[in-house]
Amino acid sequence: MSETTHDSAVAMSAPPASDEGLSPAQRAQKYGLAQSGARPSLPDYVRQLWQRRHFISAFASAKLTAQYSQAKLGQVWQVATPLLNALVYYLIFGLLIGTRKGVPDFVPFLVTGVFIFTFTQSSVMAGTRAISGNLGLVRALHFPRACLPISFCLMQLQQLLFSMGVLVLILLGFGQMPTWSWLLVFPALTLQFVFNTGLAMVMARLGSKTPDLAQLMPFIMRTWMYASGVMFSIDLILKGKHVPHFVEVLLNGNPAAVYIDLVRFALIDSFTHKQLPPHVWAFAGGWALLAGVAGFVYFWKAEERYGRG
Repeated sequence: MSETTHDSAVAMSAPPASDEGLSPAQRAQKYGLAQSGARPSLPDYVRQLWQRRHFISAFASAKLTAQYSQAKLGQVWQVATPLLNALVYYLIFGLLIGTRKGVPDFVPFLVTGVFIFTFTQSSVMAGTRAISGNLGLVRALHFPRACLPISFCLMQLQQLLFSMGVLVLILLGFGQMPTWSWLLVFPALTLQFVFNTGLAMVMARLGSKTPDLAQLMPFIMRTWMYASGVMFSIDLILKGKHVPHFVEVLLNGNPAAVYIDLVRFALIDSFTHKQLPPHVWAFAGGWALLAGVAGFVYFWKAEERYGRG
């Protein structure tokens, strides 16, 4: 009796004869099994993101509302923070250093530069913490992880739109009347949003494994700001100086400077096409395409590793 029972147990535990010689992958394929948490194909990943577009929008709005919920002035800080930064830069660079000389409409010039660069800066900083700062959500729920950096960039876009309302009042106060060129702001900001999102995805993947990167990014972003012509005209700074040609190309082709120049050109009458680098719209579209596609693919390739270990 016992020998019969033992033989039956051995027979039950042994794999069927037809499975002998099959690798684990072949067995999984044979029985229709799939790896839990496996990275989907790129088209499937895009499809999943589209299905969760309402979650992305709602998450961005909730984060924006909660950001200043503890402050007495609340959402006023969305506009007050970049305005205060612009005031500080005006006092230091415009008055003390004198970068306003030779720049017509310096206040609209400066405020526009601060607002547009802050959009990129905040998106990159938020993207760096998108995964590492939301590990509880990543580990608790199954969703495309790209929802997080996209949501944070969308949140920064919403915040920029509040700031743009104040920028319009500043422009009107300094004599800038609305023209058809103001409509160019929309394609410029769309391209910048795509660029910001791609860069945020790159930083989200890097930041997920290196949390200390978030401490380094403020120094990198500050250096980038000084090279982007936020507080001064790049053309005037380079004028009369013998700098290598590649330095001039790098400064004018700098993506942050490109998007700032496009918005200045659209909004400020005295900022003419002569102050734009050659083929500026091609630069703006190229940077958006490069960062958007490369950043998305780079982030997707590590999809199954986010939140582990």
